[in-house]
Amino acid sequence: MTVTNKTKVDLVDYLLRAESDVTEVVKITDQYPELSIEEAYDLQKKLIERRMEKTQTKRIGIKLGLTSKAKQEMMGIHEAIYGYLLSDMLAFEWEPLQQHRLIHPKAEPEIAFIMGEDLIGKDVTASDVMNAAKYVVAAIEVIDSRYKDFRFTLPDVVADNCSSAKLILGSKLVRPEELDLANIGMVMSKNGEMMTTGAGSAVLGHPAEAVAWAVQKLAERGEGLCKGDIVLSGALSEAIAFDMDDTIVAQFDGLGSVTLSSRYVK
Repeated sequence: MTVTNKTKVDLVDYLLRAESDVTEVVKITDQYPELSIEEAYDLQKKLIERRMEKTQTKRIGIKLGLTSKAKQEMMGIHEAIYGYLLSDMLAFEWEPLQQHRLIHPKAEPEIAFIMGEDLIGKDVTASDVMNAAKYVVAAIEVIDSRYKDFRFTLPDVVADNCSSAKLILGSKLVRPEELDLANIGMVMSKNGEMMTTGAGSAVLGHPAEAVAWAVQKLAERGEGLCKGDIVLSGALSEAIAFDMDDTIVAQFDGLGSVTLSSRYVK
């Protein structure tokens, strides 16, 4: 089936309802198997515009996904994906997440960049990213795909804003040049039990390389990063699922820790 402009509006409504109703839905490509990546990014942009209009939220940065070479090979793709972060996605360590507002959430440990200046262009390098970033900070991203059983194709997940739901930042801000970001080690635990380990090199070899890739891709659509933007550079390990009353802690060499807790809170 052809993805017309009206179809795109209907599909955005479909994803927005799934999020607001906290209900998983059948993936888009079941009905539109020919949906391209470019069309998926068009849907993503419309979805974000509608989200900002509906909730009066604003863009605060971007997130990267599929930054692991192993994940890319598993999905048969050759590059990462990106989505947008909005102000109402920002959560805090001291405030439990409202579990009943999430469908089937998972936590990913990430190194976040806080941009100190604007950055745009198709030729941006990792070195440019390191120079433009003011700080790096430990982070946990909560991904929560709206699709049934967390199963989807690449265009599906791009259209769904790469499953973005929430982000929590740690409290220790460090200048990026003070750390060997590729060799930062990470341990993530749930309720005191170690669940995953990883390193900065899992993110396209170096987290700044991932951010540079994102800037290049944004430039193709006339966009870029702005001073103050938060950039989640990609997961250092696989995601882990969590439920009510769970506590997740991600501990990073040189960046300290960041904690996520979840409760049934109305």
